[in-house]
Amino acid sequence: MNIFILEAIRTPRGKAKADGALHPILPAKLLGKLYQELDRRTDIKQHHVDEVFTGCVTPIGDQGGNIGHVAMRMADINCHNTGTTLTSFCSSSLSTLSLARSRLLAGEGNLYISAGIESMSRAPLMSDKPYGFIDPEASQTIPAMPNPLIADIIATRNGYTREQLDIYALNSHRKAARATETGRFNRSLIPIKTDQGHVLLDHDEIIRGQTTLEKLAALPTLFGERGINGFERVLAQHFPDITTVNHVHHAGNAPGMVDGASMVLLGTVDSANKLGIKPRARLVDISTRSAPTHLGLAGAAAAARHLLERNKLTTADVDLWEFNEGFAAIACDFRDQLKIPEDRLNVNGSGIAMGHAMGATGGNVISILCDELERQSLKRGVVAISGAMGAGAAVLIERE
Repeated sequence: MNIFILEAIRTPRGKAKADGALHPILPAKLLGKLYQELDRRTDIKQHHVDEVFTGCVTPIGDQGGNIGHVAMRMADINCHNTGTTLTSFCSSSLSTLSLARSRLLAGEGNLYISAGIESMSRAPLMSDKPYGFIDPEASQTIPAMPNPLIADIIATRNGYTREQLDIYALNSHRKAARATETGRFNRSLIPIKTDQGHVLLDHDEIIRGQTTLEKLAALPTLFGERGINGFERVLAQHFPDITTVNHVHHAGNAPGMVDGASMVLLGTVDSANKLGIKPRARLVDISTRSAPTHLGLAGAAAAARHLLERNKLTTADVDLWEFNEGFAAIACDFRDQLKIPEDRLNVNGSGIAMGHAMGATGGNVISILCDELERQSLKRGVVAISGAMGAGAAVLIERE
């Protein structure tokens, strides 16, 4: 049985601060804007949806209490199931995609929604006090280290200089700015308006297309003053050849914190026919893999390799790659491990330029990949995301 991406849409990503454009909107209502647009495009409210899976990394406060269920009910979606919220670090809305695909392959229905939400201005990163990161015994046993420190360690291990990583970040901003200016995101990006029709945000808010290497070079590093801050034992155990960590990451070459939501409609060819729409792509396969915890953000490479092997493909067989930029060194490491040509990777920028709305990122990147495959009339693409503690996921899609 073939499973298809029938539609994929996203909100713009807004700065995750009190003065960010999307901060005034409650997470459930932000998802509601996408439900409204999905209904406009597919008449979804007139059809039965078998289940809605929603990814959210920090499901507390305004996005707590099974936000997926709440948003689905507020949007009046015709679904008799519970509406499930799932958290699996940064790949949460790829995990929801995997769950929906598995249900469809098992014959449990015909139409699923895979959504994602993260309002980081309302539920900031680490505000849920995650046990594995803050408990000394747990963090030593696992062992877990802060993501910026892991990124610095990988940069040190691979010999990436700060200038190299700043050049990568600069290019990400320039590509994202160009894509925005030329309308490459217009097919899937849904402007967010007030109930009165006033536009709050119609573009990704934190792109800095005019930034320069000089401006990036002036930014303080994330771990420069703190050093490795108590993680000496983990470093010595797992990276015995590294005696000094080069602290090269800062706010300019790291993923920005943003608010945002995404939504992917999955179904069979019969579902597409009933809705009267043409599928955007076939969802060929999904792989989830974990790298060693001390490597933190290296899981995407493991998942992507497994995905290629299982489908008897090579890197060269993939027309476009989308890797969520979780720090510049992580993106460069992913590129180098898989030997991806630069003109096939993140051709419109990624998380460094546009931000990382954690629970929504999987769906965000799926929509961007669909847009670009369509624009270039290409066939095959891979999305890959690295999450904390080694988690990784990769998705293979093909246009018919």
